[in-house]
Amino acid sequence: MPRNSRRIDLAELAAQIMTDRGLEPDFSAAALAQAAHLGVPDRASDREARDLTGMDWASIDNDDSRDLDQLTASEAMGDGKVRVYVAVSDVDASVCRGTPIDDHARTNTTSIYTPGKVFPMLPERCSYDLTSLNEGEERPAVVTTFEVDADGGLGATRVLRAWVRSKAKLAYNSVGAWLSGDGPMPEPMSRRPAVAEQIRMQDGVAAVLFEQRHERGALDLRTIEPKAVISDGDVVDLVEDERCRAHEIIEDFMVAANGVTAQFLTNAGYPSFRRVVVEPRRWDRIRRLADDLGERLPADPDPRALNSFLGRRRRADPVEYPDLSLSVVKLLGKGEYAVQMPGDEPIGHFGLAVRDYAHSTAANRRFPDLITQRLLKAAIAGVPVPYSRDELIALAEQCTRQEDAAKKVERQMRKAVAAMVLAPRIGQTFSGIVTGAADKGTWVRLFKPPVEGRLIEGTRGLDVGDRVTVKLVDTDPVRGYIDFVRSSR
Repeated sequence: MPRNSRRIDLAELAAQIMTDRGLEPDFSAAALAQAAHLGVPDRASDREARDLTGMDWASIDNDDSRDLDQLTASEAMGDGKVRVYVAVSDVDASVCRGTPIDDHARTNTTSIYTPGKVFPMLPERCSYDLTSLNEGEERPAVVTTFEVDADGGLGATRVLRAWVRSKAKLAYNSVGAWLSGDGPMPEPMSRRPAVAEQIRMQDGVAAVLFEQRHERGALDLRTIEPKAVISDGDVVDLVEDERCRAHEIIEDFMVAANGVTAQFLTNAGYPSFRRVVVEPRRWDRIRRLADDLGERLPADPDPRALNSFLGRRRRADPVEYPDLSLSVVKLLGKGEYAVQMPGDEPIGHFGLAVRDYAHSTAANRRFPDLITQRLLKAAIAGVPVPYSRDELIALAEQCTRQEDAAKKVERQMRKAVAAMVLAPRIGQTFSGIVTGAADKGTWVRLFKPPVEGRLIEGTRGLDVGDRVTVKLVDTDPVRGYIDFVRSSR
């Protein structure tokens, strides 16, 4: 097989890259045996959980998603107020601490999504069935509620255990098209008119939550994520995975729910497992990018000022805005997990402009969310914390490290498919933007197709955000290499 062939076994390649990065692509025999013997928890013996199965719950996810973490519902309270419900699958009810499945989840800490195969954090019997909030199935959940007023302010909140039943499995693209008037009502909603009313209501609530968050300084970053198109095992194209209004409903509700759960644990005197982003590591470069566009940012990192600048640029030049967003994302630095003990000062999340933020809404595919779920259930029941302080700190380091490894696997696989698509175009020139500039290398993302590669010649004087013309000189899908040299044309 030629090194830059367009046909390789993507699933096999992804498994090898995972192994190389300290991740486990396969479940142990013990984990698979445990999954085979699992069943849905016994509702009759669960006397403490509320029955919320009669509500008009729905999931919104990708078209091909099978691991459904959360459902949403809402109800009008009068005076412009709406109560929002976010139900998250109670994975802990099926996957106990210290079991073989839990050990695998603790090792990888996340599901890994690659073009050739999804490597779920939990065995498929769990991830796609027992712990997935599938349409028509009764499932245990941890439910977060919060009231939203007409201006986007949060009122009364609550966290409780409940049983739920999804009335409709919905997908982002079709719901987004319907909300925007560009497509028909999705079929699951046409069967459930009450669900359609719910989604309309949630769309309105998400809009005011969005405005309120961004007035506080939460960053509205819109990067481009290419998605591989595979036909008969061949990668034939890359397409942009565009955001829509349905994405914004879920994003805004999840941000709110994650804040509520973090505050709930703090108020209950329990530790919390936080997602934090400290102040930008390269604020000076962000300021220079603003200067180049005739704008001014303050000397010290300021999320409100940065968001105002980004909002002006999005309105002034929406076509180029994703490229500016990408530069800012790279310059902000990585998020990480941290333990918030009772009485500690919160570190906060710079990009979201919030002090309290815990990953809690995807326990079916993210181990930090499962940890948070166990903390929440302990706080609800008033029982001791299920993890020691030292164990939580070690888990925060493990989750940060393994999430970084998983992202590198996903990124390398995106580069592998991009290398296949670009293989016939060696020698051609492209326009792009610098996405990384350090001693270890300089990286460029092309405008079209939106793929990233390494600049191996002509790097002098370049920094993140600079525009550059490059020539493609080599591709290697197996290693995920796309090599450019700087071009004057």
